[in-house]
Amino acid sequence: MDQNLPQLENLINIDESTTNESYGYYPFKRPIQDLLHYGLILLDKPPGHTSHEIVSYVKKILRLEKAGHSGTLDPGTTGLLPIGLEEGTKIVPVLLLGPKEYVALARIHNHIPPEKLAKIIEEFTGPIFQKPPQRSSVRRQTRIRTIYEMDLLDQFDRLVLLRVLCESGTYIRKLIYDIGEVLEAGASMIELRRTKVWNFTDEKDFVRLHDLVDAFFLYKEKKEEDKLRKLILPIESALTKIPAITIRDTAVDALCHGAQLALPGVISIPENLQKDDLVGIYTQKGEIVGLGTSLLTFDDFLSKKKACRFRSKESL
Repeated sequence: MDQNLPQLENLINIDESTTNESYGYYPFKRPIQDLLHYGLILLDKPPGHTSHEIVSYVKKILRLEKAGHSGTLDPGTTGLLPIGLEEGTKIVPVLLLGPKEYVALARIHNHIPPEKLAKIIEEFTGPIFQKPPQRSSVRRQTRIRTIYEMDLLDQFDRLVLLRVLCESGTYIRKLIYDIGEVLEAGASMIELRRTKVWNFTDEKDFVRLHDLVDAFFLYKEKKEEDKLRKLILPIESALTKIPAITIRDTAVDALCHGAQLALPGVISIPENLQKDDLVGIYTQKGEIVGLGTSLLTFDDFLSKKKACRFRSKESL
């Protein structure tokens, strides 16, 4: 994983300030004990366990009080399950804002020519109506979900391999069932793997449970932290698609105690800032302080005399 923070690049400075190196840490230089409380693990979920069980295993392995996942996976489903550690759980809901990608193996109950299947798949790309299945954790009410991309990767007799890039909250098993209904042949999902959440797509960064066990053992018993550090990302890595602003060191404490952010505390903002944008609020070292909502556009930011520039939503 690249150790820069793209969200802090190309910001427009509206004032000058220096940071006190005696306080705080640059995200990728955070001490390992702090990383365990402000970190994110891209866990590669194995089959046969619920997402809740996997979170419990991670808490037990790392000896933590709190952890939370983004986007439930069924017991039989494998793949990316992002897990926030301790205070890192506060940024987990942000991951629900972005798309998710799955690779699904399905069986069509009758033989369907590839041309017909490809045509139906194209019809299911875009906004679709979907009613959650009976065994789901949400209310069974028809809702709209967007299928951004769906590709037929391979077909062998009645078996098909699909790649689906979709909006969070899409049920892939139900999607395959609905495709089968339109085909008038029926279809059922056999296997499912999640390969992308938000901006996390590289499977070489996915963490297996046994690797986490080994790394934590080396950290606790051998005082070797390099392996564990490679498995835990700073929580700022999950916010690369959220517009960012930076603030003065002197504004951090007040913001963490509920104060709203006014112009004197702001150092830099993005040029394309829009009113009502969700923004990440950072120190000059790149540490996330909290999330907020912009009350002004970039053009109005300096010209308006209104004191409050951002409304805080969540402090970390």
